[in-house]
Amino acid sequence: MDVDVSVEAVIPYPREVVASFAGDPSNAPQWYANILSVNWRTPPPVKVGSRMDFVARFLGRRLSYTYEVVELEPGERLVMRTADGPFPMETTYTWESVPEGTRMRLRNRGEPSGFTKIARPVMAKAMKSAMNKDLARLAARLRSR
Repeated sequence: MDVDVSVEAVIPYPREVVASFAGDPSNAPQWYANILSVNWRTPPPVKVGSRMDFVARFLGRRLSYTYEVVELEPGERLVMRTADGPFPMETTYTWESVPEGTRMRLRNRGEPSGFTKIARPVMAKAMKSAMNKDLARLAARLRSR
């Protein structure tokens, strides 16, 4: 894939807490700055085969796409892929217990086309910055609960 961006952060909460909140797509608008809404196409809770419509804003553009859960190891790993949309993408969350709490890794990889292909270098840098901020927002959101 042409774009592959990974970030990680240690979040000072138990893995079960972090994975439960971050692994529920309904919570994405609360900690992803660019996610405007999530609507379930299949009934919750999240499981392999679950599908959700996401609306996001990135690099000044409004994006609509459908994610499908393709892998799920509760509390350890969640992988979602776009089933449609302008930028085929795969998002992976992993959670690992560490003495300070939970190490969460967030990875986005995809194959840009059209506008996004031209902007690939700028997009990868913007994605990394946004993803780091999103993990910080996740920690702050958990702290405020």
